Amino acid sequence: MSAIDLNLLVTLDALLSEGSVAGAARRLRLSASAMSRALARLRQATGDPLLVRAGRGLVPTPRAMELREQVSQLVQDAQAALRPVRAPDLQRINRTFTLRTRQGFVENFAVDLINHIGEQAPGVRLRFVEKTDRDSTALREGSVDLETAVVDEDTRPELRTQALFVDRIVGVVRAGHPLSRIEVGIDDYAAGRHVGVSLRGLEQGPIDEALRTLDLSREIVTCVPGFSTALGLARSSDLIASVPERYTTRLRLGMHSFPLPVVVPEFTVAMLWHPRMDADPVHRWLRGCLRKVCAGEKGI
Repeated sequence: MSAIDLNLLVTLDALLSEGSVAGAARRLRLSASAMSRALARLRQATGDPLLVRAGRGLVPTPRAMELREQVSQLVQDAQAALRPVRAPDLQRINRTFTLRTRQGFVENFAVDLINHIGEQAPGVRLRFVEKTDRDSTALREGSVDLETAVVDEDTRPELRTQALFVDRIVGVVRAGHPLSRIEVGIDDYAAGRHVGVSLRGLEQGPIDEALRTLDLSREIVTCVPGFSTALGLARSSDLIASVPERYTTRLRLGMHSFPLPVVVPEFTVAMLWHPRMDADPVHRWLRGCLRKVCAGEKGI
């Protein structure tokens, strides 16, 4: 195959369609002499004269007649394969995407995302799988199409990322809790009983580090692996939950939220995908849907 010039297929298609060297040359914008040389190469490659003189014109050989439809289809297929991707017909797409996220993300954003996608592409289905670690192997292997994460220095550089929203930690208590009736100060917050959230198995985090700089600490009565569980405990007790604000908007309905009285850095939640999916038009559309839903744009 290394000795075959596949450009000769285009030349052969033009020659068989036009039935003349001059016509094929005009079609491909070549000189007549260049087309004659190309015909000579085609004859050598196929072992057949392909076009032979009959009077003032050229007629195809039986071998050329056999090749005409085959070569024409090959050229059309090659042109289609190399043509820029067209915008997809969303109403006709039948495809399933796997999204790897934390449980709280599904509970807070999945309904809007599903509804938004269903209006535009009813044949597109979403499959959510729980994100239990920061390993990006599933994205590289293709078993996951899209992932959400807090982007930091540990994010693998080969992955594509795009910010979805900036979030901050807020304190949350049940309606009627003593802290719901006052402006919560640092001493009030530190003196309370807390439910901790540990996504990585750590007993303490940025809040505890910020309190230590003030020579304070908080009593963590219990530690749970997710924000929804923490809010469920706080809703039915006097425990204080400290959770991301945007990430838990729906989960905090009916509860009292307050700004943390201690400075904790904001963080950015982003979506991640593998570069091989970057140019896929349907995947690009899905990323746009997720971006709009997380931005809370009107009409969604």
